[in-house]
Amino acid sequence: MEGLPKEENPWKIISAKQVYDNPWISVTAYDVINPSGGNGIYGKVHFKNRAIGIVALDEHNQLFLVGQYRFVLDRYSWELPEGGGPLDEAPLDAAKRELLEETGLVAENWEVLLEMDLSNSVTDEEVTVFLATGLMQKEADPEPTEQLQVVRRPFSQVFDWVMNGEITDSITVAAILKLKVLGYR
Repeated sequence: MEGLPKEENPWKIISAKQVYDNPWISVTAYDVINPSGGNGIYGKVHFKNRAIGIVALDEHNQLFLVGQYRFVLDRYSWELPEGGGPLDEAPLDAAKRELLEETGLVAENWEVLLEMDLSNSVTDEEVTVFLATGLMQKEADPEPTEQLQVVRRPFSQVFDWVMNGEITDSITVAAILKLKVLGYR
């Protein structure tokens, strides 16, 4: 099967200035010539970590979800165990750490389920989502700033929550829909 065509970058950068920086992100303002030839501006949020998601699936086809209040959304969110890892760290190492930290679970089997760009119009944030099976319960150790709830629910129920909009986290939605296409029930 032939791959998708790739195009040259039609954007021309005239100047770039970092306008914000913290340990997790930086924001750069660009003066550009846009693809139509006009002058323009563009802002880019650069993430200093890779996003990580983990579908922790047990032998009874149940998933582990983590609930927490999301500051940016100003509401509570149910989602897969998620976190981040430095760009120079292997995504699998970050996934193992995040799963243990948030749920207390250790998995025997790991496979990449999907990789995607989270918001490619303003950020360069990438995510790797793993399917983790062969689970063993250990002690969770969440970060001091996290107040987490962990629940285990049947895949079919989590899928219903995604479909009716009760779960809206993009990593969780994409992972659950991919599992459904792969035949999970």
